[in-house]
Amino acid sequence: MQVAKILRPSFIYNYLKLIRAINLFMVGLTQYVTALFLLSTNGDWSEILRDTNFFLMVSATVMITSAGYLINDYYDIKIDFVNKPDRVVVGKELRRRWVILGHTALNITAIAIGFYISIPIGIIMFGAAFMLWLYSNQLKRLAFIGNFVVAILTGTTLILVAEYFHERAYIIACYAIFAAYITLVREIIKDTEDMKGDARFGCKTIPIVMGVAKTKWVIYAIMVAFEITVVILLWNMSVLLPVILGITLLLLGFGVQRADTVKQFHNLSTYCKIIMLLGVLSMIWI
Repeated sequence: MQVAKILRPSFIYNYLKLIRAINLFMVGLTQYVTALFLLSTNGDWSEILRDTNFFLMVSATVMITSAGYLINDYYDIKIDFVNKPDRVVVGKELRRRWVILGHTALNITAIAIGFYISIPIGIIMFGAAFMLWLYSNQLKRLAFIGNFVVAILTGTTLILVAEYFHERAYIIACYAIFAAYITLVREIIKDTEDMKGDARFGCKTIPIVMGVAKTKWVIYAIMVAFEITVVILLWNMSVLLPVILGITLLLLGFGVQRADTVKQFHNLSTYCKIIMLLGVLSMIWI
């Protein structure tokens, strides 16, 4: 009976909503694009595409990310009923025990795969799983710390590729820094979008502690630091990428300056995703 319930289309659909299937696709795509365009020699992709262990590592990364989404929504039920009541799944469409079981199963499987591949990758998987739990349980309610942890974990998805192949670590690290910066900006924007529910339940995010106006200046400062870092790291490899990034961030800055409503901040969060995607696609020309 339990198996029949798990296989029901509605059950599977609700799980896919929780784990953000599109975001997971982006995680896997990013790791594969990194390997194919930054590491393959002479455009020969066959070796990477046939690499079973690399496929397992990407799968494990996706599992850890999925588990992170599950535990985040598990702890955020009350906040989500305020910020996005029409999108709440935990406790409404899926029982909480199914969510925590999914979180546990995904983490155990991913960590086991990580240690099967190598001890360093297993340690990274374990550390990521623990930090995602700690973030959902405590850190996300603290100003900046939670944002910073998510940014570092996003960059770690690329560091895993460098650790697996032990090649071109510098350029991969540059892209990891890029991913961390844009994630940091997006997380602060999301906190601004979710201020109402976060404030009601005692969260101390940057917008709640500093106010929206000062938070915008924090975002501007991070974007300036982002552009300077990219110029320093990539100028000798590509003049075009820092220029394009500067224009993109300038447009984001104008959007932040004008943003006033929840919908506008939500649109800016989506725009950050687009910047991330463009950054991944830029690997094709490196």
